[in-house]
Amino acid sequence: MARIVVALGGNALGSTPEEQIEAVCHTADSLIDLIANGHELVMVHGNGPQVGMINLAFETAFQAEETPAMPFPECGAMSQGYIGYHLQNALQEKMAKNNITKNCATVITQVEVDKDDPAFNNPTKPVGNFYSEDEARRLEEEKGYQMVEDAGRGYRRVVPSPQPINIVEKHLITSIIANGDLVITCGGGGIPVVRKNGGYQGVPAVIDKDFASEELAEEINADLLMILTAVEQVALNFGTPEEKALTQLEVEKAREYCDEGHFAPGSMLPKVKAAINFAESKEGRRALITSLEKAQAALVGETGTTIFKK
Repeated sequence: MARIVVALGGNALGSTPEEQIEAVCHTADSLIDLIANGHELVMVHGNGPQVGMINLAFETAFQAEETPAMPFPECGAMSQGYIGYHLQNALQEKMAKNNITKNCATVITQVEVDKDDPAFNNPTKPVGNFYSEDEARRLEEEKGYQMVEDAGRGYRRVVPSPQPINIVEKHLITSIIANGDLVITCGGGGIPVVRKNGGYQGVPAVIDKDFASEELAEEINADLLMILTAVEQVALNFGTPEEKALTQLEVEKAREYCDEGHFAPGSMLPKVKAAINFAESKEGRRALITSLEKAQAALVGETGTTIFKK
């Protein structure tokens, strides 16, 4: 048995409530074998479409009806609750059908970042809806947003993506695990907060879900970081005739491939970097990158890409 932090990719969720209910049922199907085999599972998920949808809804309501504007950290908290509600329901139903007597809870999680993180001076993470150039300029003037053109599809707001340095609710999360139950936490990378006046204050930013998962895995002393995405294995020259799947990847070689530009920023690159960080953090730790559907097969070595330190 192992303590496993599972980072769920976007394919584990849906863009609408209806899509999401269907998607999380499939996610529960893919994870039930891990739970049945006695592993301690801690799940982290993304929230890109969901937090953008929530943020856009409040912006639209504010413009049309003078509904109070909703700060971005609060939108992140709402997305954690909304996604966690669907995911824990699906897992509880699946466990009941398999006679597994565990509880599952979602922890609305704050993740501390450094207020001096250089990412705050260089916002890069697109969030929310697409806008025309004129609409983008208006939002910059009226709201102070930073807007950028996104892959020819229009303009989007960008926010900083600082590095996580502390999982605020880690002791609560550890208590739930120690009780033998499942926990969903750090949704969307967690609510970014900075220290202020002896407490914490939310900041408009998005923490990369894979880096938050890695920080969490270190802090709760996990054995394995499992990053589930849309592909079965990490590959060199992905999408080309020279594509080569990787099964075992030592951290120094993985870092070399990162430096050579083999992995796409915003896609596979943060996953591999998070895997490297975890594998290096303590002797015996390893990371595994595979698809949601192949989670159990990858855990027993039949597929996936394992990142390890010699």
